[in-house]
Amino acid sequence: MPLCYNSCCQVAGAQSIYNMKIRSKETYWLLRNGLVNSYPSLRKNISCEVLIVGGGITGSLLAYQLSKEGYETILIDKRDVCLGSTSATTAMLQYEIDEPLYSLIEKVGEAAAVASYKAGVQAIETLENVILKIKAECGFNRKESLFIASSKQDKHWLLKEFETRKKYGFQVVWINKGDLKSTYGIVGEGAILSTIGGSVDAYALAHALLNFSTKKYGLSVFDHTSLEHVTHGKNSNTVHTDDGFAIKTKIIVYATGFETKSLIKGDFVKLISTYAFVSEPLGTIPDALKNTIFWDTQDPYLYMRTTDDNRILVGGGDENFRNPLRRDRLIEKKEVKLLENAKKLFPKLELIPDFSWAGTFGITKDALPYIGPHPDFPNSFFVLGYGGNGITFSVMGMKIISDAIAGRTNKLLEYYKFNR
Repeated sequence: MPLCYNSCCQVAGAQSIYNMKIRSKETYWLLRNGLVNSYPSLRKNISCEVLIVGGGITGSLLAYQLSKEGYETILIDKRDVCLGSTSATTAMLQYEIDEPLYSLIEKVGEAAAVASYKAGVQAIETLENVILKIKAECGFNRKESLFIASSKQDKHWLLKEFETRKKYGFQVVWINKGDLKSTYGIVGEGAILSTIGGSVDAYALAHALLNFSTKKYGLSVFDHTSLEHVTHGKNSNTVHTDDGFAIKTKIIVYATGFETKSLIKGDFVKLISTYAFVSEPLGTIPDALKNTIFWDTQDPYLYMRTTDDNRILVGGGDENFRNPLRRDRLIEKKEVKLLENAKKLFPKLELIPDFSWAGTFGITKDALPYIGPHPDFPNSFFVLGYGGNGITFSVMGMKIISDAIAGRTNKLLEYYKFNR
């Protein structure tokens, strides 16, 4: 099946899902950092052991891991690298996923659910070690995570979630209604406080990973290079680009995010529109707010975090994706609603929105990612970290794909497979 990467491609006068804009207004991360690095487009036929398609945070993590392990690795992206979802992500780092542990156990079984949560804890630690190794200036901070019950009804199941996490050894504390208000200034019915969490500038980190990997491990990066179609052989693939060049590779790893929906047949992911804003800088932010990431039990849930320059990032307002024009028309309306909800949660916090944007992401039936091979794509793997914590899923994918290519056993390959 051909994979079109041309942004001008349209179907019946409407922009196709695969080629639609991932973000609308320029995001805070892009305006703050600018175009950090630019890479050449591919202008000749080449070959490699591993080709990574997609130059966002997922692709950059995979490129770092695989080139570090000695694979001759090439990465291509149809845009300038990091200008897709990575420039729009809110980049809250959590081991928790969008499905509570107790209900995830009911959906996928105890082994897969607990292993996924524990892999999330390890992913944050792994990411911290990588950032320290490459000395990336990306605003990374370890933080606690506060999961807030927005109503008395939600408090009932959140207490069940708290007890489930304790049962399986996760470091959690229950914060009652009074302490929630006195410590954090939050209006809520109670909350789970987790010791493991963090935040990062994913756009800056992805650039740092690519820069380090090209200089240290010989990674080759080509942007404005679109994969048009693939010829599959018995032991290799040949990727044909929009400019008529070919890349012969033993393995293809797709790190193409929600846009993969137009590549793989079947209803394996649901697209969601999401919204966010970053406030003007605050003079001072209490440590209890600066050192914690916040999310609540509303549907859709609200989430908040600080940036390393004393701003507050607020996200949420999720709804089913219909088309990019409708999504983008709602930005101002969603900004007002997000601000209103943030004020309800933090009545004393004065926020003035400075940057607002919209994005699109995917969710799966069980809130778990798709990582591994697909029967329709020989000699290929996918790392699709769908859901609210795609970065931690992508960090997991580094080890999972490394093991898969080397033929090593990894139980997460079974848990995250397609057609599960």
